Amino acid sequence: MAFNVLSRSTEITSLSKKPNALVWLLLSVAVIALDQLSKLWAVSALQPMGLPHPAIPGFLNWTLAFNTGAAFSFLADGAGWQRWFFVLLALIISAVLIVWMARTPRRDWRTAAPLGLIVGGALGNLIDRLHAAQVTDFIQVYFRQWSYPVFNIADCGITVGAVMLVAFGLFAGKPAGGVR
Repeated sequence: MAFNVLSRSTEITSLSKKPNALVWLLLSVAVIALDQLSKLWAVSALQPMGLPHPAIPGFLNWTLAFNTGAAFSFLADGAGWQRWFFVLLALIISAVLIVWMARTPRRDWRTAAPLGLIVGGALGNLIDRLHAAQVTDFIQVYFRQWSYPVFNIADCGITVGAVMLVAFGLFAGKPAGGVR
């Protein structure tokens, strides 16, 4: 019995010493910093609000917009409760993803990098919601009559991270050549 307890203790200690993916939170910090700095620039440089400033004619405008909702202005017309709903959602999702990162080996960049991007994006937009009760958006992609909703760097982190998670999940473990 004493040997079994000692063995378990050694096993738990060795697991806790394995390097986990929390170092990838530095990527989250970089996304947050880039997001917040770009939003400061957008608010100071893109006045008046809503007026497009061509960056790449025919494809990309800088267009200042504020969103009290989520993606595609989802719930933007709420009475204010949506702010706290999205704050809580960002905190819960970020906490879950950070726990996931803590349980992920550091070398597993295909899991850690996307999680770092998503956490950075979620917290970047969370800062806006806490500070101003709205998210600052300024990137508008368009082609002729079609226009994608205005977004920001935090949204890019969330989207790119989610796409990477799905793509790496779908193609994980497949040998070269795609045939098993």
